Amino acid sequence: MSFDIALVRVDNRLVHGQILEAWIPYTEATCIIIADDTLAGDFFRETVIRMALPRSIDLFIHTISDFVEIHPFQREKGEKAIVLFCNIHDALRSFNLGFRFESLNIGNVHSENCAICCSPSVFLSNEDIGQLSTLIKELGVRIDIRRVPKERSGDIREILRKFSS
Repeated sequence: MSFDIALVRVDNRLVHGQILEAWIPYTEATCIIIADDTLAGDFFRETVIRMALPRSIDLFIHTISDFVEIHPFQREKGEKAIVLFCNIHDALRSFNLGFRFESLNIGNVHSENCAICCSPSVFLSNEDIGQLSTLIKELGVRIDIRRVPKERSGDIREILRKFSS
């Protein structure tokens, strides 16, 4: 099965109301792929997530390396999928392992060592900021900070510029 990636998102909550009620209808996705080393193999958490999803939505949960290896990605054909990462580090790691994406939505990040607040739901550590800088400057990924599709996107370049000043 091939997937047209409709959204690549970092959200430490993974599947929740904003995904189900806003992003799935907006993207018309029929599949959610979670790439997370901790969640993969956790039968209880996987069961809870599956119970929250409508039956019409397929769910795949893999480790980061398995995710990159298993799923063929096409940009024009196949079912639309949302790819979810729990943190920025995992998104960057998947990119470095071969999963290419042009845009990354940052929906919810709560770092314990918060260095900067980018939005009401995005609190970045120095490590997060460095990883976002790598994605933007070295890899050419566009960063979109917003919780739901109708929300105005935060300008991460301006936020990073202010932080580095």
